[in-house]
Amino acid sequence: MKKLPILFIVIILLGAFLRLWNVSSMPPALNWDEISHGYNAYSLLKTGSDEWGVHFPLANFRAYGDYPLTLNLYLTVPFVWAFGLTSFAIRFPHALLGIGTVILSYFLALGVSKKKSVAFVVMFLVSIDPWFFFTSRFVLQSNLSVFLLTGAMAAFFNRKEHRFLLPVSIFLLGLTLFAYHTTRIFTPLLLSAMVVVYKKQIITKWTVVIAILFFLPLPLILLNPDARARATDVFLLNEGSISYLETMRNQTALPSVVSKFLYNRPVYLIEQSAIHYADYFTPNFLFLKGGTQYQFSIPDFGVMNLISLPFFYVGMFFVANKALRKRDKTYQLILLWLLLAPIPASITTERFAVLRSTTLLPLPELLSALGLSTVFGVLSKRNKKYSLLFFSLFSVSALLFLLFYIFSYTKIYRTNYSWTWQFGYKEAVTYMSDHYSEYDRIIVTKKYGEPHEFVLFYNSWSPAAYKSDDRLVRYTQSNWWWVDSFDKYIFVNDWQIPKEGKIFVTEKGVKIDCAAMKCLLVTSPGNAPRSWKHLNSIYFLDGNTAFEIYDNK
Repeated sequence: MKKLPILFIVIILLGAFLRLWNVSSMPPALNWDEISHGYNAYSLLKTGSDEWGVHFPLANFRAYGDYPLTLNLYLTVPFVWAFGLTSFAIRFPHALLGIGTVILSYFLALGVSKKKSVAFVVMFLVSIDPWFFFTSRFVLQSNLSVFLLTGAMAAFFNRKEHRFLLPVSIFLLGLTLFAYHTTRIFTPLLLSAMVVVYKKQIITKWTVVIAILFFLPLPLILLNPDARARATDVFLLNEGSISYLETMRNQTALPSVVSKFLYNRPVYLIEQSAIHYADYFTPNFLFLKGGTQYQFSIPDFGVMNLISLPFFYVGMFFVANKALRKRDKTYQLILLWLLLAPIPASITTERFAVLRSTTLLPLPELLSALGLSTVFGVLSKRNKKYSLLFFSLFSVSALLFLLFYIFSYTKIYRTNYSWTWQFGYKEAVTYMSDHYSEYDRIIVTKKYGEPHEFVLFYNSWSPAAYKSDDRLVRYTQSNWWWVDSFDKYIFVNDWQIPKEGKIFVTEKGVKIDCAAMKCLLVTSPGNAPRSWKHLNSIYFLDGNTAFEIYDNK
């Protein structure tokens, strides 16, 4: 028994090392979402309002027009106060959330299985699995929702030992409604499942009050167009899918009645969401290929440790057997959680969406541990020596996979995929800042997305000065909020950079004539007026050019 706390600490230290080591520079740069969260937190700290002037936003804040939720924003504020507007300040709290999730996963597994051995395996897998390790090293709303969801369910499954944990569980579930878009869909489903399974056991005065406090305003929040802005863009039934259905109806040789039956919105939604739903239980996603967005997973790596593959599916069978044949309420809720969790991700356009499917976490690790425990138990009955050898091989193989993953992450991925992280912006902003006084206008390409935010962040630009700048030009277009200029900075699309001459025209039609003043141009490779002088180049880590810098002197 004395060894158990030591193992607990060792796993926490392992998880902490994997999340904190060199966190400022791996991933290799801050992406635009991280930059936005950081600068809006800085603006709240300095002025009490976000960069758009909204005082203490509650349900969502505007950002670029994608309206992320606010809880992570407020979480970031004290760290920006303590460490300044730096990459460490905004990534550090997410590493802490990752470490906290490692700890909470132990208590979740212990509450479910009542076995410390299972709890330690779950804790170990959560500390090393790519789905947790990769994502908890940078700013993601899902890091907070996973932490809260794990904490809520850990409290719920341990409520018999400590009665106060039941209202704590409902409170944490309520907080998930302000953490990430997917939990606004999933949490009400999970809470409904809890009521169905446990009925009056969880309906107390405090749980009802807390549930009303959080869940009653949810319909009003979701009726707000801002809260639905992101969902509208990623929902399966969007303008593209509707256009596809109309095209198929017009092109098919089938009778009109049949084509209308086959090509309509309900059928399309059911068919496509069913395909997407099944994706999240496949070996391809979980263990072999992972997600399709390279910012959220390493290409050709699953989101789980490969060694867990057979045990995950054994664990699924174990849970289903406990829930359906033995009518165990604990495993009935686990099974419902497992079945409901992929729904938010399955109704969006992206397949294999790593972040939107995080409502599953940490169930895959729990199932893997239960599967491992089942196999270990069978072997132990036959020969204890073989069972111990089996467990040792599992542990060593898992660590070897981790080492291979770390090598791929720190060497191959960091070098070959730095472009996905908008690498080069920090270096470009540093150059612009160093030469700021030499130029009347500084013109920057929008090719890599929202350059104004990087200028604000890396210069720790005064939010009050920015919001009151009489040269600030920003507007909404195509469901997005754009910034064309502030101070002496001008932001243009690549195609608005002339091949000849010195006249630039912004998206809003404002002309900047560099013939009458000194201008610095930061542009994409090979996209500068022919007569301008090349000053410098900034490179991605794979050696390809990110930015080229010119002036008209």
